[in-house]
Order: sequence, then C-alpha cells, then structure tokens
Amino acid sequence: MCVFCQIVKGEIPADKVYEDKNYLAFKDIRPKAPVHILIIPKEHIEKLTDIDESNKHIMGDMTVIANKIAKELGIDKSGYRIVINNGPDAGQEVYHIHMHLLGGKRLIFAT
Repeated sequence: MCVFCQIVKGEIPADKVYEDKNYLAFKDIRPKAPVHILIIPKEHIEKLTDIDESNKHIMGDMTVIANKIAKELGIDKSGYRIVINNGPDAGQEVYHIHMHLLGGKRLIFAT
C-alpha cells in the first residue's frame, strides 16, 4: 500500500492542515519552502496521466483547497507555487497523485 493511502487510513501520522470526505492536506516532511503542503485525493490515483473525463474534477477541487489553505496560512497575497510531478523524470517519488503548495518566501525557478 502506498504511503499516502496509509496516511489517509491513519496508519501513518501526518501534520494535517485540511481534511474533508474526499481530500487531505498535510505538511511535507521534507519541506522545500517555509510553507510546503501536500494536497491529495483520498482515492488512490497514481499519476496525473490517470486523470480523465471521469475524474477531472479532482484537479479543480485540489486547486480550490490549495487556494483556501494559502489564504489560511497568509501566503495568498505574497504568492505561492503549485507543483504536480508526473512520473520519474519529473521527480515523482510517491505514486499517488499529489499537489505541492509552496510559499512563504520568494521562490526561485529551478530545473
């Protein structure tokens, strides 16, 4: 079972910042910015390329959640970055789709 599914089931602790029936958001354990939150659907979906017509609402839902969290954490005005890694060349480490919300400082573009 994937680590994010274990977090959803409560088998692994996480510092949660948001939860509803379908989504969970928690602090990244290896933050790359002062604010680094992971937003996931509770349903296991491996990659961005697994999003299709039947589940495209997930991307919109996660974006709305990211905006809400950014506002709650006070980074909505200064700006923030949303990142989704898809596959090994993009740096995806956990194969359960997730959105990174990064902010709290000026972020430099890195390749």
